[in-house]
Amino acid sequence: MTTSPFEIEDADSEERYRETIRVTLIGSVIDLLLGVGKIVMGYIAHSQALIADGVHSLSDLASDFVVLYAAKHVRQDADEDHPYGHGRIETIATVGLGVMLILAASGITWDAIEHILKPDSLAPPGFWALVVAAISVVSKEAIYQYTMVVARKYRSKLLEANAWHSRSDAISSIVVLVGIAGSIAGYHYLDAVAAVGVGLMIVKIGWNLTFHSFRELIDTGLEPERLQAIRQSILSVDGVRSLHILRTRSMGADALVDVHIQVDPELSVSEAHYISESVRLKLIKEIEEVADVMVHIDPEDDEHFQFRAGLPHRTELEKQLQSCWSDIPAARHIDHMVLHYLEGRIRVELLLPLSALKEGSSSMRLEEQFNRALAGCEEIESVRLRYH
Repeated sequence: MTTSPFEIEDADSEERYRETIRVTLIGSVIDLLLGVGKIVMGYIAHSQALIADGVHSLSDLASDFVVLYAAKHVRQDADEDHPYGHGRIETIATVGLGVMLILAASGITWDAIEHILKPDSLAPPGFWALVVAAISVVSKEAIYQYTMVVARKYRSKLLEANAWHSRSDAISSIVVLVGIAGSIAGYHYLDAVAAVGVGLMIVKIGWNLTFHSFRELIDTGLEPERLQAIRQSILSVDGVRSLHILRTRSMGADALVDVHIQVDPELSVSEAHYISESVRLKLIKEIEEVADVMVHIDPEDDEHFQFRAGLPHRTELEKQLQSCWSDIPAARHIDHMVLHYLEGRIRVELLLPLSALKEGSSSMRLEEQFNRALAGCEEIESVRLRYH
């Protein structure tokens, strides 16, 4: 029994959701235990830095809740109000996490600057503060690595942002370690200077996450190398002559593609549709981030030939042609008419029975007769006859 692409996609989505929830819940438990532990030990060991670090750990719980909320809603199927799905929820949540990183880092930096200006405000902490800070560094780095593995696997900017939030907590714990060691060694400014550097680094991380997510919200296209991969994949499909108006945009971890492909103008509608579906399925299969593709079929390059809207449609044109061909006996035997709207004019193709040719008459002569009768019709470029 063959598994459909939709069933595979649903299974992948469910697995992505389960892993996102699992890694976030593990991180939440660690954040809660570390936050409470650092605050309690900070009071016991008289470490203001450790207390602040504990508050930072508890602030990570907020980001964990944001991830859980976003993961629940992102997996919802497209509906009438959200025909492209709910992927942008992840983008908005990533912006929020990026802002939280910037705010947390700004707090660390500001606190460090105050210590530089007032070195006496930093009380020497006890030995157990050093132990708890070391445990925090190891724990938060471990959850960072675990979360980044899942984030890279599913190309989740939201999980990546949350992972960096965890690492910012690990880095702030390193600052506490440096501060304690510096206090013991007599270098009272060491912890504050290190904290400023770390804070600025975290601000940069938060800014990058926020900036890229804002770009996604305004439908910034994929990178040039990904566009080139998409082009090569499309042009490799049999029947595609060229492509133009290639547009992309991100939707959470996925990308949506719009493209115009040019095919032989005399193909049947069904064959052209088959080619377009082949392009769509090939891109979804070969380009990892592509989730859906809208393919527009062109018989010609409409970037160079402007669409002429005033040409008559079939019903109107048939009446016009019947009037023009009223004196041609063979016109009464037309079985089928094919219209090609190309380069701002119409090419007409007629299917006639062989019996429409009178004895002694030739196909070429009859075709000339049909074309001469259209001398005053500027919209018609030519008429071709075919027989069965």
